[in-house]
Amino acid sequence: MRKTLLLAFSLLVGIQIKADPQKKFEEWKVTLKPEMMQQGASEALVDSIIDSLEYLPKVIRLDRRQPEGTMTHEEYLSKVIPEWKVKKARKQFKVNQDLLKLAEEQTGVEARFITALWGKESNFGTITGNYHVPSALATLAFDGRRKEFFTRELMAATKILGQGHISVENMKGSWAGAMGHCQFMPSSFLTFAKDADGDGKKDIWGNKQDIFVSMGNYLAKSGWQSDKSWGRQVKLTQPFATYQIGKKHKQSLKQWQALGVRRYDLRDLPEVNIDAYLIAPGGEKGRIYLVYQNFDVIMRWNRSHYFATGVGYLADRIGFPKIN
Repeated sequence: MRKTLLLAFSLLVGIQIKADPQKKFEEWKVTLKPEMMQQGASEALVDSIIDSLEYLPKVIRLDRRQPEGTMTHEEYLSKVIPEWKVKKARKQFKVNQDLLKLAEEQTGVEARFITALWGKESNFGTITGNYHVPSALATLAFDGRRKEFFTRELMAATKILGQGHISVENMKGSWAGAMGHCQFMPSSFLTFAKDADGDGKKDIWGNKQDIFVSMGNYLAKSGWQSDKSWGRQVKLTQPFATYQIGKKHKQSLKQWQALGVRRYDLRDLPEVNIDAYLIAPGGEKGRIYLVYQNFDVIMRWNRSHYFATGVGYLADRIGFPKIN
């Protein structure tokens, strides 16, 4: 009988939460104060952050929706990186050349890769998200599906606000909490964002000098090799099935040359001491790539072969690739 009553009570509580999540959210958010106070923000600021938190039902819907379909790799390159974006990337590279070159000098990451990432993440700062980041993170933490992750990100956001890099009302980003031109999550901001112009703020929302150096710093701290490229599209002169695909099968370019791997125009591979591995994001009939360590670094930004090859593809289309 007692178990039956407890079950009935639990179901009733669940129904009440579903029926009135806004009320439960208002009650829940005040419990965040002790942990927020540990992030270095003043009590007045913590109170202000908590007061600003709103329950955002749309964020829950976006988090739970299932993908409607998947693109092939070729569709991804043509639809996500169309010719107009390549032209825009080249224009943005030229317009911002001085700041991009400065970021390259400070981080060791080529300006074309910073530009490509900028284009992929926020369409050169034109699509950064207009969600109130603390509210989005709090909504997702309250929802509970990934409570620990989003609570940590909310606390990181509190620390950023406590350091004075952005105001509470202007901390805007995607529905999942990715912020600014770089689309850094708050934890990534704390690790990689830079105050490149020395004004005391790490402004990835509006200061291009900070934005470019912060993006380059992410790659540099993740192991970027400044004297090398990301990889290359190749041709296989032997049947696809004879090759081992994936990171576990890394070997030197000399060894891949001996196995019949060639540049896309069928010239020999470069005679340089680089380890690489084959990937085939589009399958046997799609594009085949030999990729280097810098590809793995891009993968730390976004763990998708589509994304990483897309960044490399756009960077190469911008121009000035290294010969290796």
